[in-house]
Amino acid sequence: MQTFPLFADLAERPVLVIGGGTVAERKAHALLEAGARVHLAAPELTPQLKLWTEQGKVLLRGQQFDSRWLDEVFLVVAATDDAAVNQTVSDAAEAARKLVNVVDNPQLCSYIVPSVIDRSPVQIAISSNGTAPVLIRQLRQQLETLIPQQFGNMARIAGRWRGKVKQQLDSLTERRRFWETLFSSRFASAAQSGDTAGAEALLQAQLAGGVPQHGEVTLVGAGPGDPGLLTLNALQAIQQADIVFHDALISDEIMTLIRRDAERVPVGKRGGHHSVPQEQINELLISHAKKGQRVVRLKGGDPFIFGRGGEEMQAITAHGIPCRVIPGITAALGASAYAGIPLTHRDHSQSVLFVTGHTCRDENAIDWDTLARPRQTIVVYMGTVNAARITRELTQRGRDAATPVAVVSHATRPTQKVHAGTLADLDALANQAAAPALFIIGEVATVQHESLLSNVENMDSGMNTAIANTI
Repeated sequence: MQTFPLFADLAERPVLVIGGGTVAERKAHALLEAGARVHLAAPELTPQLKLWTEQGKVLLRGQQFDSRWLDEVFLVVAATDDAAVNQTVSDAAEAARKLVNVVDNPQLCSYIVPSVIDRSPVQIAISSNGTAPVLIRQLRQQLETLIPQQFGNMARIAGRWRGKVKQQLDSLTERRRFWETLFSSRFASAAQSGDTAGAEALLQAQLAGGVPQHGEVTLVGAGPGDPGLLTLNALQAIQQADIVFHDALISDEIMTLIRRDAERVPVGKRGGHHSVPQEQINELLISHAKKGQRVVRLKGGDPFIFGRGGEEMQAITAHGIPCRVIPGITAALGASAYAGIPLTHRDHSQSVLFVTGHTCRDENAIDWDTLARPRQTIVVYMGTVNAARITRELTQRGRDAATPVAVVSHATRPTQKVHAGTLADLDALANQAAAPALFIIGEVATVQHESLLSNVENMDSGMNTAIANTI
């Protein structure tokens, strides 16, 4: 171990900062956040540093560094762009036996400031001892995605109850097992979702030996396929799950993010063929939650957009089981964004309607007159087998057969393809498209011709987007 890691309590302790630029401002801000009394020396100050001095938050000692100030401070930070000044500060601090940090110069430092993931009171510090700060920044970004923002709430609650737990549980082993069980129970999700009262009630119940035996169910939207569109909450949920019931269309890349030892059960529906009836899915979610497991129902897109998430939530809560919903990016938003088609546009469309193609066979299920109105966008999910009827119903009610359309298959995935044409061509386009596919009907589809064709080679996703014009 090259350096000794520690966390310093700087509350009400004076810290000397040399420098008045943006780097010094950043360091001063971090010190103020830690409760330090910041002393400053610089010939010129940023507007923010000047404001802090006027407000009395920062004490301006002078324009030039004076080694006599070192006797009054706890730590020293040199943040100037003058190498000679930085060297002088470092030498003086070393002689005075004061810890000093010279920004971006590890050779002149007696301490370094790590990169911090802050979930106060939980703090995680990582460092490369100044050798690879960019690498550490990337590592920090990865850790930020794995640790819930409310993680610190768990620690605050535990801190308030630590004394009571110690009074009730005599041995260190009992206390350790208590906390291990608590942190892997429903207490964790309650605390992380901000339900402090609920989390404390669960803690108190477990301490009294009366913790409910059932677990919880989380309905998670996995988005349309690209794992980069998975939300942080969704990622954390699938990495904490004991069992995951997943749709057939969840991408392999997202499936690899599920906790390795979690049980995975496919319950997807594809092309109208249900591998598991919905009622049986509900029963599975409920029965496993009653066993005390953390159950995730992983659904493509968003659970509440043609995902039957509402039905599942009703069935789960009817049995008194906690149910949490984590939204996902629905296919319409992912497909339109990756295809370069805005769903609304000031020149073309002032509204957008989502409709499922499964109901197109039912005479009374869809208000075709409303759908046929001009200057609006229609997005049809699961409409491939009913494409001919969609064209017929819309054109009979006045929608122009020349209305632009786009059929997007494998939305947001590397295999995404866009078949563009007109409403009159919709059935032919649908037959060309691989499932799953959705239709975007409206004048906004013309924007795709203008933007996507000129930019497709520069798309960051590297998608193979094919445009088939059949006009």
